[in-house]
Amino acid sequence: MPNSKLTITKTEGAARRGVFETPHGTVQTPAFMNVATCGAIKGAVSAYDLADLKCQVMLCNTYHLHLRPGDKLVHEVGGLHKFTGWDGPILTDSGGFQVFSLAGLRKIREEGVDFASHIDGRKLFIGPEESMQIQSHLGSTIAMAFDECVENPATRDYSAKSCARTTRWLARCQEEMARLNAAPDTVNPRQLLFGINQGCTFDDLRVQHMKEIAAMDLDGYAVGGLAVGEPAEDMYRILEAVEPFAPKDKIRYLMGVGTPVNILEGVARGIDLFDCVMPARNARHAHVFTWSGRRNLFNAKYEKDLAPLDEECDCPTCRRHSRAYIHHLFKANEMLAMRLCVAHNLYFYNTLMEKIREALAGGNYDSFYREYREVLDRRI
Repeated sequence: MPNSKLTITKTEGAARRGVFETPHGTVQTPAFMNVATCGAIKGAVSAYDLADLKCQVMLCNTYHLHLRPGDKLVHEVGGLHKFTGWDGPILTDSGGFQVFSLAGLRKIREEGVDFASHIDGRKLFIGPEESMQIQSHLGSTIAMAFDECVENPATRDYSAKSCARTTRWLARCQEEMARLNAAPDTVNPRQLLFGINQGCTFDDLRVQHMKEIAAMDLDGYAVGGLAVGEPAEDMYRILEAVEPFAPKDKIRYLMGVGTPVNILEGVARGIDLFDCVMPARNARHAHVFTWSGRRNLFNAKYEKDLAPLDEECDCPTCRRHSRAYIHHLFKANEMLAMRLCVAHNLYFYNTLMEKIREALAGGNYDSFYREYREVLDRRI
């Protein structure tokens, strides 16, 4: 019996409305995964709050949890679900992106990557097997394969060699995952494995790599290495190039993306899952998303404004608090300001996905896309 199942209920062009069944619950797609890097949403929002914010999937970070509190400790207490209190699906990334972006003095070799911890400088090593072992200890619903994250821009020659290495690492991840899922002490014996498409901004490398990993019959497929500084048009072009070669019956995940407009464009190009730190990070700096555009709560014009953050929103923050109050909280350096705005932004993103699913189900995604594509990125 397969550990997951994707049922596509409606399509409109490349856009897909689906139902993704996992060992920890069903996900209505397209969906946004809420980023809880160290097992918590930054901004004092707990796993229990997430249910009220329409969250379907929580995303945690393998690299950070490996460093502290340590994946072996999480394993001892019964895995991330018990540790955090979240009972829905959890995706853990492989740690690859953090190893390449945060860690110091890294050295790539065929076995994996040697690097220094960004916390205390101690020498560490993660390869495909180690990444799978850490994620198995965490007991997430979905484990991401360990891949090489290439700096952008990169030469075509290096990108090609990197793709080949990522494919070899993926085969090792697949083998180790099968071994771990059969182990007697595993937290989640039905853990899923997603492969990651790489190839920088070279269309032909992307297509070739997607064909190679599609043949490996994984539980899902991600597109990685985008939204790292390249123009948005490059990202959209790459998605259009690889979409025809991504398996139609498997979930598709665009990693680290993005703005509401990025999401609208990604859905139009066949993407089912998204994640990004943006809604929480922006909220902690007083920037909130609304159905009329983006607001900066630091602006003096909100000092006496008793309206909610968004008059079209029914999130807990908008039901109870005014722009004036939250403006005051930010000026007074009160942590509650961040908590209220993070809750609002996550609710906004999850409501956006809800509306996208409704538009797809009704066969009018194109008109929804055209209506909000300009509005959601506008500064108020």
